[in-house]
Amino acid sequence: MGHHLPDLIVDLALILTAGGVVTIIFKKLKQPLVLGYIFAGFLISPHFALLPTVTETKNIETWSEIGVIFLLFSLGLEFSFKKLGKVGGAASITALVEIIGVGFVGFLIGTVLGWETMDSIFLGGMLAMSSTTIIIRAFDELGLKTEKFVGVVFGTLIVEDLIAIIMMVLLSTIATSSGDAQNADIFQAIIKLFFFLVLWFIAGIFFIPTMLQRIKKLMNDETLLIVSLALCLLMVVLAVQVGFSKELGAFIMGSILAETKQGEKIEHLVKPLKDLFGTIFFVSVGMLINPAMMLEYIVPIVILTLVTIFVKGFFTSAGAFLSGQPLKTSIQTGMSMAQIGEFSFIIATLGLSLGVISEFLYPIAVAVSAITTLTTPYMIKASVPFYGWVEKKIPEKWLDRLNKYTINAQSASATKDWQKMIKIFITNSVVYSVILISIIVASSKFLRPFVFDYLGGNKASDIITSFITFLTMAPFLWALIARNHQSELRNRLLSQDKYKGLVYIVSLVKMGLAVFFVIFMLRIFFSEWVAATATIIIFAFLILFRKKIQRFYNVIEGRFKTNLNEKEMEALKNERPQPPQELAPWDAHIATIQIPANSPIIGKKLKELQWREQAGVNVACIHRGQHNIRIPNADEFIYPHDEISIIGTDEQLAMITEIVSPKENSEVWIDDPNVSLQAVTITSDFEFLGQSIRESGIRSIVKGLVVGIEREGIRHLNPESDWLLQVGDIIWIVGDAAKISEIKG
Repeated sequence: MGHHLPDLIVDLALILTAGGVVTIIFKKLKQPLVLGYIFAGFLISPHFALLPTVTETKNIETWSEIGVIFLLFSLGLEFSFKKLGKVGGAASITALVEIIGVGFVGFLIGTVLGWETMDSIFLGGMLAMSSTTIIIRAFDELGLKTEKFVGVVFGTLIVEDLIAIIMMVLLSTIATSSGDAQNADIFQAIIKLFFFLVLWFIAGIFFIPTMLQRIKKLMNDETLLIVSLALCLLMVVLAVQVGFSKELGAFIMGSILAETKQGEKIEHLVKPLKDLFGTIFFVSVGMLINPAMMLEYIVPIVILTLVTIFVKGFFTSAGAFLSGQPLKTSIQTGMSMAQIGEFSFIIATLGLSLGVISEFLYPIAVAVSAITTLTTPYMIKASVPFYGWVEKKIPEKWLDRLNKYTINAQSASATKDWQKMIKIFITNSVVYSVILISIIVASSKFLRPFVFDYLGGNKASDIITSFITFLTMAPFLWALIARNHQSELRNRLLSQDKYKGLVYIVSLVKMGLAVFFVIFMLRIFFSEWVAATATIIIFAFLILFRKKIQRFYNVIEGRFKTNLNEKEMEALKNERPQPPQELAPWDAHIATIQIPANSPIIGKKLKELQWREQAGVNVACIHRGQHNIRIPNADEFIYPHDEISIIGTDEQLAMITEIVSPKENSEVWIDDPNVSLQAVTITSDFEFLGQSIRESGIRSIVKGLVVGIEREGIRHLNPESDWLLQVGDIIWIVGDAAKISEIKG
């Protein structure tokens, strides 16, 4: 009596055997494994009669959906929103110009070919996505990872990944909306997506790293893998429940876990699963290839291949140049990204699953991807000779103008103080608005019914619910109103008459937002006049208990920032095992050097002198006649007879003295009585705990700066301004002695 073997197991054996054999051959031929999987899928499809064929296609489709989830989860683990913040405007502009330009051309070509509107829209989205896997492989093989343009390419790919996720949400909305309501639905989808992205990221970073840290001792590799996959699938379920795609949920959870100390380990543990299910996904892609259909659509395939190579290369190069990159870097960037890959298949899968695109679009995308994958290394190699040819063909006047544009664009990228303030204001307003709206919605939908049922529906239930809601909102309301109120940036703008109005307007808008959220919350529970009266009482409460609320908020923000930066802090701890004596800011002291009338540095700005970079010293104060310029900015000029207070070691001060007056006719006084160097120990109730040096505003409070930090016995001279202050840190501050004493408490 024979044993029956489920068809699913037979199909998996067939898929993995075909995938394994074909990819070994592709590996030998030095071709991308993704193409091998697709080719393997074709070999076991109904369109190739010489080999057995998969029978349970529905089950394979489910497995391939799991493959997409793990692919997006792994992509999120590699992505990290902090990387997005670091790529800068150049990569963002490049990606936007490329995606908008190529997407429009793709849509236009689909329309000209007489395809359905949804086919044309999805075609544009598919052509706009480059292949991270193929580009990285090409750079590795060609040994180009240290080239300047490679950084622009990687930055653009990071932005592309995020835009691809957004694009999938919008394409789903377009595909499922009726013609009349489409524009409104798209706008709602964008707002909803933005809201949930911010909310999930903030909540995820606040809770998940803390949870993983608390159960760290209980977890081995097996349990860490199970917990990570559980978090991934829970976010997938949550995303689908609120109306988004499973791919978005997987990507978001991956990007949250990427910020944790365990991020790299999770990525390593998930990789075998990603490879397994990813193989099934790409093999299932290959199973959809119909040679007869590809022959029928050979003309569109050729056209779209040429568009991908040349049009996509042009728009990417144009985007890079518009962002301020030199012409050579722009051309190299554009020619490196002239292909389509993994995300194109995922977008096509989305279209098929929604039933809104034609079957012929999938094999066309596969064919274009295969051809452009093969041409990518040659395009990268040809980019430098092509630039040489372009340079010779462009008239010299045009070339000069192009070079001037690049220089001006790069110099214009420096952010001014008022622009920084607006950016901080918008970021804070958005973040706190999302948090406050979430608290209000959660209160009205979950807390209010619970309290109502528990207390039997009397008026007290609304009073208790609104009181709990307000207490939850209080730290964020206070942060919305008062955060950065005494920052160095704000004080600097207030010192300039032309920006005072802007500072006050920003403060009024923040106050207005806070009032709006309080009234919005109260109107859910009470009438207008009760809400108005209660609002006055609430703001009196905020003012009365501001210090306690501020301390509580500092704890919340400190936890969030510690979680957000724990990966970098762990790396810093592991990568900086210097012995204490190598970096000892307290071996330094303050000296005041008088600038002689014939000094070679007269008329120069501090940033031109680069004393901190070259000698490791800090300028604490410039005494000029009756004026003291404490912690001067980089644009401050040096004048004859200035007395400059500098903090440094004996060797560093000797070096500066030699620069200031090579003929040794300058005068030096040690230990300036107006400026002090003191140590402050960070305790659990320290006002600025969890904040970065920049955010703490210590510079403006003490009229000085932080010149050293001792952390866990390791001393760091001249720490970067984004260092977070932690319990146990000893910070060394140079500045006004009385002000430093106030901080010490």
